Amino acid sequence: MEQNYLMTMGKTIESLLDQKKYVTIRDVLTTMQAIDIAALFDDIDQDRLPLLYRLLPKELAAETFVEMDEDAQTMLIHGFSDTELKEVVDELYVDDMVDLVEEMPANVVKRILRSADNETRKAINEILKYPDDSAGSIMTTEYVSLRPAMTVGDAIKRIRRTGVDKETIYTGYVTTPNRTLVGMLSLRTLLLSDDDDVVQDIMETNVIAVNTLDDKEEVANQFKKYDFLTIPVVDKEFRLVGIVTVDDAIDVMEDEVTEDMEMMAAITPTDKPYLKTGVFETWKKRIPWLLLLMISATFTGMIITSFEDALAAQVTLTAFIPMLMDTGGNSGSQASVTVIRGLSLGEIEFVDIFKVMWKEIRVALMCGVTLAIANFAKLMLFDQVGLWVSLVVCLTLIVTVFFAKIIGCVLPMLAKKVGFDPAVMASPFITTAVDAISLIVYFQIATLLLGI
Repeated sequence: MEQNYLMTMGKTIESLLDQKKYVTIRDVLTTMQAIDIAALFDDIDQDRLPLLYRLLPKELAAETFVEMDEDAQTMLIHGFSDTELKEVVDELYVDDMVDLVEEMPANVVKRILRSADNETRKAINEILKYPDDSAGSIMTTEYVSLRPAMTVGDAIKRIRRTGVDKETIYTGYVTTPNRTLVGMLSLRTLLLSDDDDVVQDIMETNVIAVNTLDDKEEVANQFKKYDFLTIPVVDKEFRLVGIVTVDDAIDVMEDEVTEDMEMMAAITPTDKPYLKTGVFETWKKRIPWLLLLMISATFTGMIITSFEDALAAQVTLTAFIPMLMDTGGNSGSQASVTVIRGLSLGEIEFVDIFKVMWKEIRVALMCGVTLAIANFAKLMLFDQVGLWVSLVVCLTLIVTVFFAKIIGCVLPMLAKKVGFDPAVMASPFITTAVDAISLIVYFQIATLLLGI
């Protein structure tokens, strides 16, 4: 539905451009949201993009600029005059400016910083000092600051006077002169209080805050846990240095989910959309992992080679190797994905490793026995391979599923403990490990029961 809407709007805009009805175009664009305009601009001929962008009102233009992809932003900046660039920069919030500076080429960054005032440049430099994965890197310094001794009337006047430059005015943070955070106050509380009430008497003193160096994924989880719209960011002395807003938290969640999906598929994460990523760049992201997994998979071939005599003596065994390996890989993937999700949401910690293992052991035994019974019936009734071969295959199934579940739950937790992304230990690596184990178990059981 949304895609059809954008396609229709795109055709309408292009038709109006051909007719040079610029006032009508402006009227149409002002009825749209910034994110939709940015999506619309993605499908517009780039030669026409500067003209369309200049038709937008100043505030809407800045909001749209933030939502556009990096290539379009760079192209527009190169075409901006210094005055136009300053107008855009003046309308951007500090956190959006930081994102822009981090993504742009050096020559473009110089132009952006030249267009910003001294206070904005200082704020940008402060935020850029923080690690990329920290709360400090996604915060904004544009928040409403109140004093404990203020009356409600004074607080509302302050919000009216300074709120236009703040990213949000729905929550005010109460600080001492040295910026120590002592409380918070919602706009709702202010509006429902008497003008002569004192801020320190009505503020919320039990403030949940995050440190500048806290992991940004953990910060995003705080929004989910407490349903926050904003969360204050403090330093080690509990001095307020900024706030993180819910839109930035959502961006973090989206980036983390995308990164986890790519890591679980053995792809080096990228921040570019699929259709915006070139073939060569996509190849670079994928080939290192494929090479590594190919090399690790050679161990599987070595195991099969070492049991060539056993396979020659009982050729029937060969037919069940793919089924055993696939079942093991699938079982390990189920456990790993579940545990990775739990780690990401904070539902599981490393201290829970034995609880997780005990649960997966019981699940593995139930799954393994169920699969073995079903497979035994198939082997005896349909494949008719004989009792002992059927027992070999079914016992291997039980042991393989057992080991796969244990490996699938333990590896991500160990990775998290030593500082790696748990998603690295997802399907590809677990499947490779389980393949090797399933083959060793298979041939050992076959050797024992069949005497080969």
